[in-house]
Amino acid sequence: LHRIKASGLKLRFCTNETQATRENFVKKLQGMGFDISVAEVTAPAPAACRILKERSLRPHLLVHNDLVPEFAEIDKANPNCVVIGDAAENFTYANLNEAFRVLIGMEKPVLISLGRGRYYKETDGLKLDVGAYMKALEYACDVQAEVVGKPAEKFFESALAEMGVPAQQAIMIGDDIVNDVGGAQRCGMRAVQVRTGKYRPCDENHPHVKPDAYVNNLAEAVDVILQQL
Repeated sequence: LHRIKASGLKLRFCTNETQATRENFVKKLQGMGFDISVAEVTAPAPAACRILKERSLRPHLLVHNDLVPEFAEIDKANPNCVVIGDAAENFTYANLNEAFRVLIGMEKPVLISLGRGRYYKETDGLKLDVGAYMKALEYACDVQAEVVGKPAEKFFESALAEMGVPAQQAIMIGDDIVNDVGGAQRCGMRAVQVRTGKYRPCDENHPHVKPDAYVNNLAEAVDVILQQL
């Protein structure tokens, strides 16, 4: 990251992290030695808050406890929509059923999902992501969720707008073939997949998404990008 910033290139961290506020997410990364600030992070929760305010929506939240502070300024009384994030242990039958009841009781259900990932990787292995639970609510309520976060085009477009960079001049680096690579390419960006994190060899045979390049790790991706300057 130091090398990217020293080169004068603009940098944005596009995350679907919804188990922590941006502040705590950044503290965690800083503790690992990353040179990063909250202003450099594009995350689903603040983007969702903008939508809620614009449309006068009052959410029933099915999110991780640690994410709730991001919604502090949002009116949550008498909800007229559901916002679902990666709630982890909060994805109990009772909590899913409560969200279902809110949605099914509406004339026109509104379901906003903070990403639609299928799974992600933690130190103790792969874990189900928000997309699996989003699909359950979609199916039960016959509703189409509005996705805020990767791979939604608006999410990538907001990151590009924050940097003041056109899509054609931006490169996305990520480990998720669909949400990182596919989402970025649909916006006109180039995308590089790292063979770390949740990457699996079968990603290289994906029927629809073909990265512009593969690299073995983030350092190699930086090497490739800086060589192009």
